[in-house]
Amino acid sequence: MGRLDGKVAIITGAASGMGRATAELFAAEGARVAVTDFDEERGREVADAITAAGGSARFHRMDVSQEESVAAVVEAAARDFGGLDILVNCAGIIGVDKPTHEVTEAEWDALFAVDVKGVFFATKHVVPHLIERGGGSIVNFSSIYGLVGNDEFTPYHVAKGAVTMQTRQDAATYGRYGIRVNSVHPSTVLTPLVEGIAAEFDGGLPAYEAMMTANQSIRRLGRPIEVAYGVLYLASDESAWVTGVALPIDGGYTAR
Repeated sequence: MGRLDGKVAIITGAASGMGRATAELFAAEGARVAVTDFDEERGREVADAITAAGGSARFHRMDVSQEESVAAVVEAAARDFGGLDILVNCAGIIGVDKPTHEVTEAEWDALFAVDVKGVFFATKHVVPHLIERGGGSIVNFSSIYGLVGNDEFTPYHVAKGAVTMQTRQDAATYGRYGIRVNSVHPSTVLTPLVEGIAAEFDGGLPAYEAMMTANQSIRRLGRPIEVAYGVLYLASDESAWVTGVALPIDGGYTAR
């Protein structure tokens, strides 16, 4: 018996990295999965791989920065699968590495359009389906930098702080409908994006890993599947009394 048997999940940013790992794990645990992403080629590959492995998945191209796109995909996914039970807001970009006084309005808006408005739009349009279902679970991807600050990537960190607060606000608002809202907060995870960054780093992946994990208790980079298992717990009925939680999955970064 799978931990998500009978559930329908819609996952944004599911074409690669932690979103892909989450989609594949959810399907393996019995969920029917709406794989959504801006990257159509990779998104279809994920859905096809899930289907080939015996799972149930359909791909929908979604631009989370555009409300019309989000609304249309949510309705299509609910129609395809007969309703929705779970939303995972994983889609995000990292944006520019600048301090506040150097960031342009356009750079700020481009980052917030995806990382903040994307969570807002998806939640806005999924919640009515969860209310109709009698409850459900929303899991938002924030970051350790939605909990603590540092001196890099200011717009990204501020955006993730907004996601952390929206999680708490929505948890407070929608519990009356049986809807739980939680967030996960990874530190650096070895996604394809990070692999590319590490390859360009002086000394390659070993040096990059040592630098990025110097403040962690477990001094290695995370793996997408390790984050996906945390999302699985929060999405499943195992966490039926858990809402408004900000779960660090960070090798102990925020414990130090």
